[in-house]
This record gives sequence, structure tokens and C-alpha cells, in this order.
Amino acid sequence: MLDIATYTDTGGRTRNEDTVRYALRDGDRLCLILADGLGGHGGGELASSAAAECVCTLWDGRADAEGLRSLVREANRRVLALQTPQCAMKTTAAVLTLAGGRAVWAHAGDSRLYYFQDGRLAFQTRDHSAAQLGVLLGDITPDQIRFHQDRSRVLRALGQDDELTVETGQRELGPGSHAFLLCSDGFWEYVLEQEMALDLAKAAGPGDWLERMRRRLKERIPADNDNNTAAAVWVDGE
Repeated sequence: MLDIATYTDTGGRTRNEDTVRYALRDGDRLCLILADGLGGHGGGELASSAAAECVCTLWDGRADAEGLRSLVREANRRVLALQTPQCAMKTTAAVLTLAGGRAVWAHAGDSRLYYFQDGRLAFQTRDHSAAQLGVLLGDITPDQIRFHQDRSRVLRALGQDDELTVETGQRELGPGSHAFLLCSDGFWEYVLEQEMALDLAKAAGPGDWLERMRRRLKERIPADNDNNTAAAVWVDGE
């Protein structure tokens, strides 16, 4: 069984540069993308929308790492084609595909994917950011990424160049419960991983899970907070 919920919120900004979109086939094959346009470059909403449309339209229904990597690179070319001398638009992307009992994901930038198996956090993507580099060098802890001065310095994004490196991962989904959370930095900066797991344990479905986490976010965000967007997917293994 597959259950999906999404939301996006402009937050305290004048426009929403986040996009979340999915394609569903045969009831149990899914392609889900969350993209966050980089506001400092202009055209962020156009870049994120173009990337999402490309991925969902061209997806071939499989959960395959190399195919997904190629698909994200094609989305990168779409964003590059939209750029002008006045607008070097860019966007992050986190993509999840589910098919045949397998989950395959890809990402570029600092939009995150979390995977929970039987209620426990089993995996999360690493940001392509200056702050994440600080963690790898031992200068800061993972929790300090959230409000580090370099947290918005994204080192990898669609629209950056022709040679985009796309990071992928995969898991075989056996018996038990599986939950995926894709979210932009405007979301994960305010909701801790431990809280994600706590709310998952209490939630009646993915929509309820998102709403519980959003309540935490709303209690913490400043008036000028960033766009915040998330998507939740629940899979019950046989």
C-alpha cells in the first residue's frame, strides 16, 4: 500500500520558489520531486517548476539509479536552457522513485530526503552545502547546520553547470513499514529528526504526520521565514 501527502507554504516571503510534484502509475509506482529555487539568483520559481515538470513528465515508471541520475541531469539542462545573462536561475532537487519493492532517490543541493524504517530513522541525505562541508571537516556538528552562517551557501544545484553531479541511493523495501519525507530547508531547519520520528509514531497517515510537524514549525519560525515545503510517503511492505 502507498499513501502520499504534500504541502507547500510561501511563509513570510512575497513569492513561493518551492515546487512539489509527483507522478503515480499503476497505483504503486511513484516519482516524487521537491525542488527549491535559489532566491539569490532570480527566477527560482521558474527553475523549480521546470525541473519538477521535466522529471515527472519524462519518468519511465522505473526505480533505477542510473535512469534517475540521467533524468535529473536532463532537468538540469532544462534549467540551464531557461537562463539568461540577467537571470542565472538555479534550483535544488530531491527526487524519490518507488517501483517493484524498491526505493531509489537522487538529490542535488540542500533539500533533504529522510527514510524511516519501522518508525526509526534509517537514512538521510547529506546537504551539498558549505555548512555540510563543515561537518565533514569536523568543524561543526550536524545539528549546527540548521542555523550556521553558511547554511544557505549551496554548492551543488540544477542550473549550476553542464556537468552536474547527482548523488543517488536506494533501498529494497521488505516487510514492515516505510516512511519517506522530502523537505526544503525552510522546513527541516525548524523540525528536528527526533521530532520527525516522534510525530511519525503518533500519526494516522502521511497527511497527519506533515500536519504535526508543521505545528512545530509554526511555533518557531520568524515572521520573514523562508518558503517551506514537504512531502510524505508511507509504504506498507508485505
